[in-house]
Amino acid sequence: MGRHRDVAGKSDGADRDLPLAVGHDRRRRSRAGAFAALAGAFAIVLGLGITGWYVIGNQASCGGDEIVLEVAVAPELVGAINALAEDFDEEEHEVDGRCVTTEVRGEDPDNVTYGITNTGPTTGDTESDVWIPDSSLWVNLVQREASEAAINDTGTPVAHSPLILAQPGGAAEDNETEPIENLVPTDAPAAESGRDVRVIDPLRSASGLATLAMISSTIDDQAEDQPELTAALQALQRGAMPNEETAFDTLGAGDDPPPLMVLSEQAAWRYNTEHGGSAHVSYPKGGSHTLDYPYLIRGEDPVVSRAAEEFRAWVTSSESRAVVRKNGFRSPDGAADTDVLTPEAGFQEEAPENLPTPSDDTIAELTQSWNRMKLDTRLLTILDVSGSMAQPVPGTDMNRMEVTTKASGEGLTLFPETSKLGQWEFSTDLDGDTDHRELTPIRELGETVDGQTHREVMTENLESLEPSNGDTGLYNTILAAYREMSRTYEADRVNAILMLTDGQDDTDDGISKNELLSALEEESSKDKPIPVITIAFGPSIDPEPLEEIADATGGGAYTTEDPTEIGDIFLKAFSLRLQGQGEDAGQD
Repeated sequence: MGRHRDVAGKSDGADRDLPLAVGHDRRRRSRAGAFAALAGAFAIVLGLGITGWYVIGNQASCGGDEIVLEVAVAPELVGAINALAEDFDEEEHEVDGRCVTTEVRGEDPDNVTYGITNTGPTTGDTESDVWIPDSSLWVNLVQREASEAAINDTGTPVAHSPLILAQPGGAAEDNETEPIENLVPTDAPAAESGRDVRVIDPLRSASGLATLAMISSTIDDQAEDQPELTAALQALQRGAMPNEETAFDTLGAGDDPPPLMVLSEQAAWRYNTEHGGSAHVSYPKGGSHTLDYPYLIRGEDPVVSRAAEEFRAWVTSSESRAVVRKNGFRSPDGAADTDVLTPEAGFQEEAPENLPTPSDDTIAELTQSWNRMKLDTRLLTILDVSGSMAQPVPGTDMNRMEVTTKASGEGLTLFPETSKLGQWEFSTDLDGDTDHRELTPIRELGETVDGQTHREVMTENLESLEPSNGDTGLYNTILAAYREMSRTYEADRVNAILMLTDGQDDTDDGISKNELLSALEEESSKDKPIPVITIAFGPSIDPEPLEEIADATGGGAYTTEDPTEIGDIFLKAFSLRLQGQGEDAGQD
């Protein structure tokens, strides 16, 4: 907090003389009591007179009520801004003859953003006269979501801090730098050859959000279903950290191999200086995003705005830049203090190339995509075991059943332990006159039953599946699955049905395609979207019925004869969550 001084309460010489006068030796006062009393009274009157003159005189040059400027700052910048604010207050800056004083507090930028836009949870008071977040990314979100909010972007950055890659000391020294996007897997299953890149939750961190933007910018966003972005988001979400404290703990945890942490330069410096760490930094090849700490004025009071402009000029002056650099930042011109950001820790004197700030549309789409992917899954997988699944798949040494179980097994690797999955098999008359049969109930993959995790049980089921002699009760099974998932719907998860089949309904004892579509239309709801996703194998597949079912439920229909395409198909299927498909399917 800036230092605040009560002008009327300043001490002067008369005030200091007063205790000396009344504290003279008692023996002298007893010999000349009348003189001492007179001198004491004179001192009091003189003291009051001088003090009164000082207050009046001071008010003539800086009078009236103080203008208290509330300044909300990204927490890591508080030390620098607080020091500058104290000096600012000492100088007694005036607006309309009134002294300007500052109250500086640390405030997480996401908290202020969500407080202005009402688009996320907040804590405490998010109001202020001046706001200095860590990145213009938050400003873009505010301007998009709450355009009527009174925020004046002065176009003045207070500090800079590029994003870097941090690892424990020694671990990063021998690593060749790569663009961040090259280090994050963009295929499925998540490539083991990819490095374990960790980010702070992009919904809470500009460094995490900027990382998403850097990866997204290298991916063709026109590609059908955006499978590469889906894979990247899944890979990042597995190791995403809720806050900076967790990131610091992870950096010092001694994991082998150590993860690559995406942090700002200043955060890495702070970890080393304030947390006893020994992080070594490296810079992504091809440039990086830079946190730019913009100076923003909030509110419409012209007097407060002029006071905010006075403070802006102060904290962005050439003298103030040295204070900013001493706190682990670069000044807006990219200059660094090499005694602070030392080469021994991997910091480079020259600022890396600054990649452009993503547009507000891009940021909004990325945060929506992250939210959708973050929502955990509840999936019922249905596997075709009809007689036709014994037919060979051309160009491979596998039959359709083997291709199906391979696809499902690879698909399991995409889900974290908290995802809920279940398995059915279907043909005709598998359970009396019912065409489907439950293999496992829907449970969390990490849940243990009879000494085995649910994931292990599902994997064993896949390995033991064999084609039956029955037909393919496709439509009966889809309707039964849809009704079961609707009955047991969980609103805090993405509820979906995944069917792996050869795609042909060939039973004489079941509903027709039109009857199925009519039932889905009647029973579906916008409040309970349940997309049906199908993956079909075989040379004679008629994709049209599966596509109509997908359209009716907001799902997707995919066909292939090539088992090597299985991973990409799963990514395309799950990218439906990024696009928000399924939200508009069904009727009210």
